[in-house]
Amino acid sequence: MQEAPVVKDELYCIRHSLAHVMAQAVLEIRPGTRLGFGPPIDNGFYYDFIFREQVTEEDFKEIEKRMRKIIHQDQAFTEENLDYDAAMARLDEMGEPYKKEYAEELFAKKGISSLRFYRNGPFLDMCEGPHVPSTKSIPADGFKLRSIAGAYWRGDARNVMMTRIYAWAYPGKEELRAAILAHEEALKRDHKKLGKELGIFRIDEQVGKGLPLWLPNGTVIRDELERYMEELEFKAGFHRVSTPVLARTSLYHTTGHLPYYKDGMFPFMEFRERSREGTEIVEDYVIKPMNCPHHHLIYASEKRSYRDLPLRLAEYGMCHRYEDSGSLSGLLRVRGMTMNDAHIYCTEAQIEEEFLAVMEMHKTVYRTMGITDYFMRLSTWDPEDPKGKQKYVDNPEAWERTQNMVRRAMERSGLPFREVKGEAAFYGPKIDFQFRTVTGREETASTNQLDFAVPGRMNL
Repeated sequence: MQEAPVVKDELYCIRHSLAHVMAQAVLEIRPGTRLGFGPPIDNGFYYDFIFREQVTEEDFKEIEKRMRKIIHQDQAFTEENLDYDAAMARLDEMGEPYKKEYAEELFAKKGISSLRFYRNGPFLDMCEGPHVPSTKSIPADGFKLRSIAGAYWRGDARNVMMTRIYAWAYPGKEELRAAILAHEEALKRDHKKLGKELGIFRIDEQVGKGLPLWLPNGTVIRDELERYMEELEFKAGFHRVSTPVLARTSLYHTTGHLPYYKDGMFPFMEFRERSREGTEIVEDYVIKPMNCPHHHLIYASEKRSYRDLPLRLAEYGMCHRYEDSGSLSGLLRVRGMTMNDAHIYCTEAQIEEEFLAVMEMHKTVYRTMGITDYFMRLSTWDPEDPKGKQKYVDNPEAWERTQNMVRRAMERSGLPFREVKGEAAFYGPKIDFQFRTVTGREETASTNQLDFAVPGRMNL
């Protein structure tokens, strides 16, 4: 079943309005600060900033005091819709280059005729809304600034790093206190804390950031999980394979991965040697960030008939990705990982049933592990994206056909899912299984992809 869209109820409006109040307070305390985005989230809100003079958690008390002062001023939230020229002029006047960049994209990409702005007191922000009628509608004792984190502008590591301030926000003091207590209890069960206390894993600077060492207790857990999955995969008709951690760079050119994943790969290695005839031989190698190209070669290693399909290959392959150091977090985001990776090569007529069979495997595994709070995120292409030809395989008919197949299968699976436009992989729609950690952070646990760039391949 498809999950309902976010309900913009009273609490949503309070949280959204508080994000504006916090931005106003920050600008009063740190003039010259540049703004990013400030949306509501499940337990409150956040706002992204670029500071001239950095803010720390020691400044929270001052920011909160200023926020409560603004709330008590009973500032009304008023709406204004501006066409392209007026919106660009207003953003220039505000001195907000990042919001202007996004506004220009919205006008070009969405074909809209105007953008909405909201003002409360002296503060003005480009925003869709909705908001409470005035700041007096905000419970002054229902919020608390929580933490500071780094966040790239628009989530892209190629962009500037901003400072994100998170805050809790609830209808009143009691709900806020209960949420904070629950968060403190969750921190006691954080996997980084338990990993150290229970001897499961360790990150050692002498090895490198994001490269975990599995200790004896952790290795036992890994081995048992792998045995469990191998049994499930055997029953589901998967054939196990094993591939090396290195490959020639040309392989990733051939499969088309290199232009899209180069920034997330470790630096290439160049080997030079002399042939028997004395000629210099130069070869480039790369540490594999995924198993896909190797599995494609296994599939292509012999002639196959449609009668051989579906062919299901599975591997626990060691992969390395050069994740930004600011995004690394225990075992949730690493640079070295063993991926339980599988590829199903099938005919188009087999796609939907194969997809459903994999969904049933997901259900079985999560039920066995006692995991119930999850949903799927279907990422589709965006034909209106100005950068579409650089981001996606140029085959509109195939995009629409395969996305419809995936959508039907997801609806048949009965699992909750949300659809997100414009976040597909370059070669096909992508389905992520999303969980929340004990600390409330949303993470991707597994990914399914349908690849029509290689005919008849479904990457699961």
